[in-house]
Amino acid sequence: MNLKIFHQGIESGKAAATEAAKVLQSCIVEKGGARIIAATGASQFHFLEALTSKPDIDWSKVEMFHLDEYVGLPVTHPASFRKYLLERLIHRTGIQNFHLLDGERDVAGTCERIGALIVKAPIDVAFVGIGENGHLAFNDPPADFQTEQPYLVVELDEMCRRQQVGEGWFKNIDEVPKQAISMSIRQIMNAKKILCIVPDLRKANAVKNCLEGAVTPDAPASILQWHNDLTVYLDTASASLLNNRPPISHAD
Repeated sequence: MNLKIFHQGIESGKAAATEAAKVLQSCIVEKGGARIIAATGASQFHFLEALTSKPDIDWSKVEMFHLDEYVGLPVTHPASFRKYLLERLIHRTGIQNFHLLDGERDVAGTCERIGALIVKAPIDVAFVGIGENGHLAFNDPPADFQTEQPYLVVELDEMCRRQQVGEGWFKNIDEVPKQAISMSIRQIMNAKKILCIVPDLRKANAVKNCLEGAVTPDAPASILQWHNDLTVYLDTASASLLNNRPPISHAD
C-alpha cells in the first residue's frame, strides 16, 4: 500500500487526479483504451474537478463503470449518483462509453446486464473512497467478501444512511433509501490499480480501522490492504489517527 498525505483535501484530490491521468494516458497509448470504475460522494469532489480539467486525456477511448446507486431514487434527485456522474464526469469530458446503474426499475436485470459487461475485460483503474462506517462502495459491514457477483443489491445500515444526511444529500434519514445496487468487494479488488481518495476528519476513524486494523468484513475497506497496487490519498485530518504516517506530501 502506497500512502500519501497532504495538508488539505483539495491537494490530495489534485494529486490523485494527476496519477489517474497518467494511468489513463498510459493505457490509451499501450492498448488503445482504458476501463475505469468511478466513485461518487463528497469525498470525490476535488478529485473529479481536477481530473476532468486535465487537458491530455482522450476520453473517447475511456469506458466507465458505475460503482453504486440507490434503489428507487430517480435520476433527477440531488442525491442520485447517476446525476452526480453525468454532471461531474460524463458531461465534462464527453465520455460516450459509460454504464450507469438504474436503481429505479428491474434492479436484478441491471445487476446482471452491467455485471456481464464489466467482466468482459480487466478494469485498469478503480477510483474509490471509504465510508464513515468503513464501507467500500455500498458494501456496509459486515460486507460479503465471498460473492463472485459483480453487482448485488445490498441493505444500507443506519450509519451509512446518516452519513448521506450529514453530507447534505437528504434532509433526514427517513428520506434515505434502505437499499442500493453496489459493485461487489471482489469485483472492486479485481481492478489492476486502485486509487482511494479519503479526505475529511469524519473519515479518520474508518481510515485507521481499515488501513491499520485487521482485514475483516466488519471493516469492509480493510480488504484494500490485500491489493497489490493500491495508493491511498489522505489529508492531515483523515490521517490524524494513524500510528504510521508518512511525511506530508506537497501537491505539484
